[in-house]
Amino acid sequence: MPEQVSGAELRDEVKRWVLESFSGATDSWYAALGRRGYTVPHWPREHGGLGFTEQQAAVVRSVLTEHGAGLPDHYFVPLMLIGPAIMSWGTADQQQRYLPGIVTAADMWCQLFSEPGAGSDLASLATRAVPEGDSWRVNGQKVWSSFASRSRYGMLLARTDPERPKNAGITYFLVDMAAPGVTVRPLRQLTGDEHFCEVFLEDLVLGPETVLGDVNDGWRVAMSTLNAERSGLSETSGASGIPLSPVLELARRNGRWEDPVVRDRLMDLFAVEHALALTNLRSIAESRTPGGSPTGSITKLVLSELSQEIAEFGFELGAADAAYWEDEMPPETHNLLDSRRFTIAGGTSEIQRNIVGERVLGLEREIDPGRGKPWRDLRRS
Repeated sequence: MPEQVSGAELRDEVKRWVLESFSGATDSWYAALGRRGYTVPHWPREHGGLGFTEQQAAVVRSVLTEHGAGLPDHYFVPLMLIGPAIMSWGTADQQQRYLPGIVTAADMWCQLFSEPGAGSDLASLATRAVPEGDSWRVNGQKVWSSFASRSRYGMLLARTDPERPKNAGITYFLVDMAAPGVTVRPLRQLTGDEHFCEVFLEDLVLGPETVLGDVNDGWRVAMSTLNAERSGLSETSGASGIPLSPVLELARRNGRWEDPVVRDRLMDLFAVEHALALTNLRSIAESRTPGGSPTGSITKLVLSELSQEIAEFGFELGAADAAYWEDEMPPETHNLLDSRRFTIAGGTSEIQRNIVGERVLGLEREIDPGRGKPWRDLRRS
């Protein structure tokens, strides 16, 4: 698609194709999206994309969303995180092996980063990968691994050199979740859902071909992944799983839209949502280098708190119907309970404020008594 094609022309083309082809969100439809290049329109053509600009890709995503024809939210990890990481840091063999399954949505991925003792301070992670010849033997535990129970692959951070400072001796691995030594246990949440998981790694053997980037340079690869995550989680409130549009519709349906105070509050949320989407486009444009851009922390911070405000106001508008139910939990109640995770997932709001202060505003770094010391010598809980 030439860059000079207008957004309106592209919108018409995508809409026409969807109306002619879409018969329901199924695995075969997801594969068709991939063959068309619409799962990752902004990726280079040699990797299964269309080479679109971010603006053109946003048009494609918008049309697919309008018709309920896009990929489910949980494909965010392979499409927005691991795919770009493999394109930036992977070998030709890794790109050839993993990218086609991501483009066609054939392969689900999960993130094996956080641990019970290393969440916000991810660099203190204790999962160990010990060299054995050309391979690595991995032992440790991960948690907060969304959709690990349905994933074919995982992206893993493990400590390969405990003699280095905590963020220097880490390596990034690509893991087959069906390999011997990987145990996944789903965790039930407040909502009753079980998409968070804990993952146990016991004598998992990984070959040299599973290393993404260089040995002991995994922190740099991880930072590019996390910056992409923060930017991707903040494109609109819909990206978080709590869009504003159903709350607007609820207010119209139950008559609360006629209340000027309610209307003003909704318009405030609407304005923030759209300002956030525009700001995030700028952040994405700044994150094209492998190291990424810390400005994604700004949009991630705003999006997390905006999502909670939307959920809380939706619950308020739902009134008694949201507070009491017999069978299925109302969506307003589900959103209220589910929204508590947004200021934790992808880095807590406290961590995002630190990043913004230090890396965007240039303020002094927070004092870290362990900075520069070997990881082996640090006190850990």
